[in-house]
Amino acid sequence: MARKDISELTDLERQVMKENGTEAPFENEYWTHFEEGIYVDKLSGKPLFTSLDKFDSSCGWPSFAKSLSDEDVSEHTDTSFGMRRTEVRSETSDSHLGHVFPDGPQELGGLRYCINSAALDFIPKSELEQEGYGEYVKLLDSKA
Repeated sequence: MARKDISELTDLERQVMKENGTEAPFENEYWTHFEEGIYVDKLSGKPLFTSLDKFDSSCGWPSFAKSLSDEDVSEHTDTSFGMRRTEVRSETSDSHLGHVFPDGPQELGGLRYCINSAALDFIPKSELEQEGYGEYVKLLDSKA
């Protein structure tokens, strides 16, 4: 299910995923994207988030209330830029995804996973079967 090899990453994707960078807010692919489907790690292809947990936080980056699995997204203390934040990384590819904050909607659990679009690929629900992610169709259907 690998999506890309590290040598295929664009400069921005490499900066975000392997150098712990951040893409520009409000100028990235998925911040206003709300189509039904799943978001996967751009390198490994591992499913990380679903459209079911995505919400509009108005922060300029895609925001999710939770990850698909606690085993696939790891949390690390980040003290860069004089701040104390919780970084989230893809466990499979060890890629920087973004940060998680405790200011998400309370009705969704109170967390906001603020994720860089550059670290993700989106698989629309209509393409899940053909892309090898068929088991996620039932998950999306069960919440409809």
